[in-house]
Amino acid sequence: MFERTAAEEPEPGRARRARVEGVRWQRWKPTAQTREVLGWWLVTRAALFMLSISAPLLFNRGTDYPNVWRAWLQWDVWHLNAVAEFGYNHGEPSGAPLAAFFPGFPVLVRIVSWTGIGYVAAGIVVSAVASAVAGVYLARLAQYEFPELKGIGPNAAMIWYCAPVGVFLAAGYTEALFCAFAFPGWLAARQGRWGRAAIFVALAATVRVSGIFLAFALVVEFVTSKKRDWLSLPWLALPAVPVLGFMAYLKQIHGSWFAWQEAQDKGWAREFTWPWTSLMHTFEAASKGHFAAERSDWTWMFRAELVALVVGLLLLAWLLWRRSWGEAAWVAATVGAFCTSFWIYSLTRATLLWWPLWIGLAVMARRKPWLGRLYLALAIPLAAIWAAGFFTGRWSG
Repeated sequence: MFERTAAEEPEPGRARRARVEGVRWQRWKPTAQTREVLGWWLVTRAALFMLSISAPLLFNRGTDYPNVWRAWLQWDVWHLNAVAEFGYNHGEPSGAPLAAFFPGFPVLVRIVSWTGIGYVAAGIVVSAVASAVAGVYLARLAQYEFPELKGIGPNAAMIWYCAPVGVFLAAGYTEALFCAFAFPGWLAARQGRWGRAAIFVALAATVRVSGIFLAFALVVEFVTSKKRDWLSLPWLALPAVPVLGFMAYLKQIHGSWFAWQEAQDKGWAREFTWPWTSLMHTFEAASKGHFAAERSDWTWMFRAELVALVVGLLLLAWLLWRRSWGEAAWVAATVGAFCTSFWIYSLTRATLLWWPLWIGLAVMARRKPWLGRLYLALAIPLAAIWAAGFFTGRWSG
């Protein structure tokens, strides 16, 4: 009937309660690793916002004062915002078939926009939160894979945030949100927590078509893992649910199960092309004077796509050498998809999804510090160039 005061409570009871409360506090208190990752996240976000304000002013050739907030509304942001605002059955309000974009990101943008900040700002908020979460889990994944290298986790996150195409982790694009699901999902898979992994991969599959490739990689990881549990096998079918659900929805409004693929073919020349033909088209587009490279920023980007292809192939070779079969399947599927379009483009952005790349670079930087300094010497100026290109409306992949 009566509660004891703290002074009247027996010592063992107070000690036990203190331990429980301590455990609860530690559960929510960010670790030193998390604080360091979020520090890098904050610094790099601040740098990108500074570029978003300065680039439109610096490169403005007109007499009108530019709207710097408009700098964030570029390229696919138009289409993703149109999905958030209109859905999939209102034609092409952004000038492109919207069925090409999966619904996960636009749904969150629409929800955040209910606060009254608008769709552009909502996309930035979603990407900001998602990139913070993804960076934390990339650090945990790196530390899990290489426990002997103390501090490797924050290094991997820092290298990822400083990626040449890192602007797409801040803009209203899908990369940050996809990684916020993919990175913890893969960490769970490596730990043998297959149900948890399948849930995260299913969430990733709502964001990008890349989720299909990630689901394939998860199956490969399960089959080749020493931690596989055959009772968990049914979980691996879960990522198919959102994909099939989206396809069924598009069938109802567009009359085709593969309306998303048809939209990509129509709007972005994603029709199937043999890899050697796709490579030839890309080389041509990267050459001065080609019809697709009349603008110098297009020439620049097609050349960058070829560099990204080389990076992807080297990464794939390293993963096969390490017998990292799941990660190798992930990178191979991604590269294969981009190499079977009319030409290779947007592969530069896809490198942000390759967690083995950023972890591998962190390992190299830890073992050979001069390689880390070389990476930053190249990546930071390129990141500034890419961001300035994006914020001024140049094609930036």
